[in-house]
Amino acid sequence: SCYWYIRPGRGIIELDFSYVNIEYHSSCIYDAVYVYDGSSSSSRLLGRLCGSQRATFYSTGAYLTVYFKSDNSVTYQGFRANYQVTTTTVFIFYFFKCSCLSINSGAPCGGYLYGSNDTFYSPNYPNSYPNYASCYWYIRPGRGIIELDFSYVNIEYHSSCGYDAVYVYDGYSSSSRLLGRLCGSQRATFYSTGAYLTVYFSSNYIGTYQGFRANYQVVSIKSSNINNSHCNSANMTIVISTFYLNSLGYDGSNVYLDDPLCRPQFSKYNVTFSFPIDSCGNVKTFEDGRTVYTNSLRAYPTTYGEITRQDHLKLLVGCRMEQDSVSQIMYRVEHRDNSSITGSGRYATLMHFYTSSSFSYKTQVTQVPYEVLLNQELFVQVEMENKDRSLVVFIDTCLASPSPHDFQTRAYYLVRNGCGADSTYKAYASGFNNYARFSFKAFQFLRATESVYLQCKVLICQASDANSRCRRGCSRRKTRDLQAQHDSQTLVTGPIQLKGFKKKDKE
Repeated sequence: SCYWYIRPGRGIIELDFSYVNIEYHSSCIYDAVYVYDGSSSSSRLLGRLCGSQRATFYSTGAYLTVYFKSDNSVTYQGFRANYQVTTTTVFIFYFFKCSCLSINSGAPCGGYLYGSNDTFYSPNYPNSYPNYASCYWYIRPGRGIIELDFSYVNIEYHSSCGYDAVYVYDGYSSSSRLLGRLCGSQRATFYSTGAYLTVYFSSNYIGTYQGFRANYQVVSIKSSNINNSHCNSANMTIVISTFYLNSLGYDGSNVYLDDPLCRPQFSKYNVTFSFPIDSCGNVKTFEDGRTVYTNSLRAYPTTYGEITRQDHLKLLVGCRMEQDSVSQIMYRVEHRDNSSITGSGRYATLMHFYTSSSFSYKTQVTQVPYEVLLNQELFVQVEMENKDRSLVVFIDTCLASPSPHDFQTRAYYLVRNGCGADSTYKAYASGFNNYARFSFKAFQFLRATESVYLQCKVLICQASDANSRCRRGCSRRKTRDLQAQHDSQTLVTGPIQLKGFKKKDKE
């Protein structure tokens, strides 16, 4: 199945078949070469050749399309053709025998589709398609993944679709990988791996049916649910649709990451990889101050042997870790509500209290509630959950509020833009390790409830970047709102109760 697109862009094209030796049939239904007067096979058919029939064709414009096809039986030597552009005015009269064997039969057949969505049909749909139909549709939106759905199919049936059939190719021509063929009443949905699909419909000389109706749309990987990945600072999960793999001729047992020892779990609907973020062949890079983890998801047509010379599926997957993280911590004056809530986010950060500036494991507070004295020095550490030494944590802003839902109306800043705002605030480590430490003295809000809530926003930078925001420390200049620029996550722990608060109430 071969196409030649002759496009000199000027003049009249003279195409001469100087030698023809193709399997003969009175209607050229076995092997044949077709000549179309235009830029595609949907243009007017000038003629078909088989046997030893030779001919010369002339275009009416600056384009000709030549199509050669052969069936699954005998083969012959073929043909030799040459063309030239002629500037002389040529008057050509073509005489055709009017017959139901016309390949076009006046019905639209094939063409180029450039939109982000469209619908196309078999020739004459919803009436019967003609015999000897040979139509190509080139779907070329130029972006995204193409979802092609055959919502209606009524084509002459054969167990291997050997009579009439519609073929779908994953690329910009019929030489691309075949995704599948349809006949009978079989319906299906296909997905491209790139921005091109080619659809070919052919019918033989016996029997015609209603044909097919198909529509396509450009979809993103996320919206089509073909593939998605998500991660936090400890783990990465990759999900790919089982149906999508099946439409490409693969299943869960054929899918691998860069580390082939990492194997997925697969179900009827999804194939899922879930693994520690620093394993399974993940590559960590830094882009614009963010950490990016990338991997490759590959699918091979067989699980046997050591090598292959067949094409295979490859999808690049990755996770970009946002630069900031938000941690909240609260202490309550009276209520002993033991709660710990961790929200989802890009980076997982933890906040702990310590009883001394040594920040040793033995001094970490595990008491619930943590009872402190008014004006007692509180030692706080914010750290990354995965303790990645290639990253550093910088405390940008910490503020207190009497309400966990409102950090604006009565916000009290301990540190702002990396600068201490409370007279008791003291930074021990910030911007040089994968943890940050500070201390402040306990206080209570006036004319408010018995609870105090703290919220800290921290920046996470690569340790090797000496010019990062984390290394610049205190900045009096107003910075952009982190939450508007980045995703963030919230951790809440507590409570802390002031010692002697109940006793004073009784007095």
